[in-house]
Amino acid sequence: MNFPRKQKTAAVVLLGLILCWQSTAFCQEARLTDIIVTNTRDDLLLYLKVEGAFREKMETAIHSGIPTTFAFYIDLDRVRGFWPDKQIASLKATHSITYNTLKNEYTLVRSWDSPGSVTTQSFIEAQRLMTEIDSLKIVPLQKLVKGTQYRIRAKAELSKLTLPFYLHYILFFVSLWDFRTDWYTVDFVF
Repeated sequence: MNFPRKQKTAAVVLLGLILCWQSTAFCQEARLTDIIVTNTRDDLLLYLKVEGAFREKMETAIHSGIPTTFAFYIDLDRVRGFWPDKQIASLKATHSITYNTLKNEYTLVRSWDSPGSVTTQSFIEAQRLMTEIDSLKIVPLQKLVKGTQYRIRAKAELSKLTLPFYLHYILFFVSLWDFRTDWYTVDFVF
């Protein structure tokens, strides 16, 4: 059966739209929330959370024993009006989770947190620890000039997995649970 060229083109476009809609309709968007910039007597601190980071396929992969790492990128710039902004600090903080199926526990390592690793048997607690940054030191206050405008930019992403070559065929679904947030900015005057 031969269809006219216009009908074939319309069918291909319609099929493409349906496939695009389905992939975005079931995908939740990861985003940063509750971004707070504050200070102690000595340091500039950042607090933030990621929402929508844990998806069903990611949970399945974690419970299968695949280590997972979130990376948080934070930039602090001094805003200079007509001149290009001056970068004061650029940080990368990572959160890694591994699940021990024998002990039924999650081990988390947060690169910026001093105690090293944290172990919990609660997946809800593990998710909270993976998706929150609580009092990350950005810079000492002595590097900032009073009365000057600054901008903090932050984003989070799931670090790409490095798997042995033969696992790429078995775990083809891994690419389906990647996420990356947009850059979020907070302007403030010190």
